[in-house]
Amino acid sequence: MHRESQTRDKPWLFRTYAGHSTATASNALYKTNLAKGQTGLSVAFDLPTQTGYDADHLMARGEVGKLGVPVGHLGDMRTLFDGIPLAEMNTSMTINATAAWLLALYVVAAEEQGADRARLNGTTQNDIVKEYLSRGTYIFPPGASLQLTTDTIVWCANEVPRWNPLNICSYHLQEAGATPVQELAFALANACAVLDGVKASGQVPPADFPRIVGRISFFVNAGIRFLTEICKMRAFTEMWDEICRSRYGVEDPKMRRFRYGVQVNSLGLTESQPENNVYRILLETLAVTLSKDARARAVQLPAWNEAMGLPRPWDQQWSLRLQQVLAFETDLLEFRDIFAGNPAIDAKVRELTAAANAEIALVAAEGGVVAALESGYLKRELVAAHAARRRAIEAGDLTVVGVNRYTETAESPLTSGEDGAVLSVDPAVEAEEIAKMRAWKAARDGASVTAALADLDSAARERRNIMPASVAAARAGVTTGEWGEALRQVFGQYRPPTGIGSSDLVQPEGPLAARVAALAEVLGHTPRFLVGKPGLDGHSNGAEQIALRAQSAGFAIIYKGIRQTPDEIAELALSEGADLIGLSILSGSHMVLAEAVRDALAERGLGHLPIIIGGIVPPKDAATLEANGIAAVFTPKDFDIAAILDDVTGIAEARYLRRNTSAAE
Repeated sequence: MHRESQTRDKPWLFRTYAGHSTATASNALYKTNLAKGQTGLSVAFDLPTQTGYDADHLMARGEVGKLGVPVGHLGDMRTLFDGIPLAEMNTSMTINATAAWLLALYVVAAEEQGADRARLNGTTQNDIVKEYLSRGTYIFPPGASLQLTTDTIVWCANEVPRWNPLNICSYHLQEAGATPVQELAFALANACAVLDGVKASGQVPPADFPRIVGRISFFVNAGIRFLTEICKMRAFTEMWDEICRSRYGVEDPKMRRFRYGVQVNSLGLTESQPENNVYRILLETLAVTLSKDARARAVQLPAWNEAMGLPRPWDQQWSLRLQQVLAFETDLLEFRDIFAGNPAIDAKVRELTAAANAEIALVAAEGGVVAALESGYLKRELVAAHAARRRAIEAGDLTVVGVNRYTETAESPLTSGEDGAVLSVDPAVEAEEIAKMRAWKAARDGASVTAALADLDSAARERRNIMPASVAAARAGVTTGEWGEALRQVFGQYRPPTGIGSSDLVQPEGPLAARVAALAEVLGHTPRFLVGKPGLDGHSNGAEQIALRAQSAGFAIIYKGIRQTPDEIAELALSEGADLIGLSILSGSHMVLAEAVRDALAERGLGHLPIIIGGIVPPKDAATLEANGIAAVFTPKDFDIAAILDDVTGIAEARYLRRNTSAAE
């Protein structure tokens, strides 16, 4: 092919999504990654930080520093970016329910470095709608959450104008099972709901509204069907341009630009033959870089071993090097858009656009995004799509190499090390963070904290913009948990629909249903299977699919959603008469939480109940759990839900049929 120009486009921002253990350890990791050629930071916060708890709170047990860095106060934010000039950095923060608070901490830390807030560059994800649907780090009801989002958008427009205050995130929708059409429709409907709310708030003069629209960015997923994903990205670009022009009257093409970052698909990464994930990541990266007219502005790639656990620094380096090879060794950036005018691409874009517009109309008919969220419509659609995908894999209609085809393999040298090819967070980190949190609280000025929290409370009750009070609270030494609790007292907490209640999703499970019916005869009632989500892990996809399929097999399902304490799970088991306990834990806190649930059950005389665990559990931990009385452990390599439920039913049969037989003898 003839090279059109020797002039190369500027490459996208190179990021890695990183943060773990402590602010000190994460700071060292950021400096190392920047030295290796990373051009932007992408901060992963731990679950207590994301859900508004301090390290010493009961809900934070087992979760501190596991899936990200704990940031409990201004001191942690200072440490996190020590020696990293924030005036020169482009920082993305994956934070949603507590986005206003973490942005306040970041701005104060930057100003302490001497940075002008008006020149800060970066992004807060701040997309709360998708948290109710997929990732689960919501705190407050939708109305209050969208009010906080509006506050940050308006405040940034006036105070931090180069900051992206909202990053509509379709990434996690795809992780929750969304098809390309659903990803397009739900994300764009979400963006419109937020912008409509900002407009209705009256906080932005009409003449300034195009500038607000121009600061909205997106965070998108790219799956393995990379030609379809290329078309999806082109559809996103065209549809957003039309929305900005026709719905919001934005005339400047630059303000209508679909600005997006991407992390390619983690849902499709496999624990079986994980080395194959390298190829998957590369192909998915091409989906968001090949098409110049719809190219990502920033890319962060998962590591090959993320289905197994937390990546090590070398694993992240490998993903960074993939981006650098693509950007600097190939001629990708030397060409105009190579898909422009391609009839096959154009036809697929038109198909996706038409279907997405039809789905947007259905959401509008539900009353808009918030109403469709509260009614459960959006969640049901995602659960159904995910269930269809899982069934296709189990039936062999959808091939996943190394999982349901070509499963023969030699032992991988990549996974043979003593560390199991993943990074483990030292359990001592949690105790250290608790001690540091208590020392911080003891050393600060109590009167200043009390005054700042009182003003924060007043701002929330009076519906004043939350950001000025949050910035003042950050300077006073208020903690993440105190900020979260102050707003909980005003707005309350929220539990959205689980999405598994629809009878339309239940399908017969054949022979397994007969076994469950036989078990019911012995028990004298339908077997009751409690599916629990202990701790702060909000990734509920697996739990929902197990609950849905177990319901199809004839189990009575007890599932109350995410974020339960071990005592709450045990109390639920007692009150509902559970026969089996299934725990879904993907945050790395399985050892602590499994023991806590087991002890809570024993305290209530339920120590005989079989406990089954599903999650990202290393083999060594799985062996320890089973040696300590856990009936079975399932990990991502156990992709076949029918086979999992077959084993679960066998566990129940062994426990209750044997007990019945012994009693008869």
